[in-house]
Parts: sequence; C-alpha cells; structure tokens
Amino acid sequence: MPHLTVPFSAGAPVIDLLVGVSNPRAAALRQAGQPVPVAVSVRALVDTGASCTNIDPTILKALGMPSTGTVACHTPSTRSGQPHIANQFDVSLCLIHPLLTRSFVAVPVLESDLCHLGIQALLGRDILMFCLLNYDGQSQSFCLGF
Repeated sequence: MPHLTVPFSAGAPVIDLLVGVSNPRAAALRQAGQPVPVAVSVRALVDTGASCTNIDPTILKALGMPSTGTVACHTPSTRSGQPHIANQFDVSLCLIHPLLTRSFVAVPVLESDLCHLGIQALLGRDILMFCLLNYDGQSQSFCLGF
C-alpha cells in the first residue's frame, strides 16, 4: 500500500489534494462542448471528526460547481434539533503520491468556510475509510496509506 509520511503543518495533519469536477459532470460538460475546469490543488486538514469531506466555497466557485442540494449537519457548535444546513456538491478527489495516486471520481462533499483557517478542505471519514491513518503526535507527523 503506497503511503505518505508527512510532518504536521502548524501542529496539524494537513495534506495536499486535487479537487475537480466529478467524472459525470466532466462528461456532461464535454458533451455540451464546454471546457472542463482543471482540478485545483488544496490544503486539507485530515479530520477524523468529520463524517464527510468539506470544501471551501472559493474552490467550488473556481470549478464552477453547481450545488446538488442541501444537507442538515450537526457539528460541535450546533444545538440539538438545530442542524446547520450546508450546500452539497459532487466533486472528484485525488490523493497524491510520488509513485501512485488514489482517485475518487464522484464524491458528495459539503461547502464549508475554511480559508480563514489556512486550509481549503477537511478530509473526512468518507475518504479516510479507504485509507490507513497513523497519527504520531510524539514525532509531530502522520502517515496516510491508500
């Protein structure tokens, strides 16, 4: 299994991802004679507390992504019975490794304002479930196998 061992960035497990339009959207754009946006490199916090991956709206806007609907979300700051409503989008994600990449061609993600945190994405358990994660706080690094 290819893996990356990465030092923490500002004390946190952060990794680079490629985010693009989903394969079905790319096919629809090609069929309509429209250009397919180039995937964007983003800094993503590896977040085992996030059930799904979240992307900053600036990235989704740059890709011209239309929302596929909304989802009720519970976060540590939402009250019981009062979920946050988030826009949902279908994207492609690519985990990058010097020898191999792991692509996910159509992933539902949520829109979340993250740029003010110095990241553009949260890599959630929807993707981490396909990976091996070793969080080494003592050495301030993590290993992600995929």
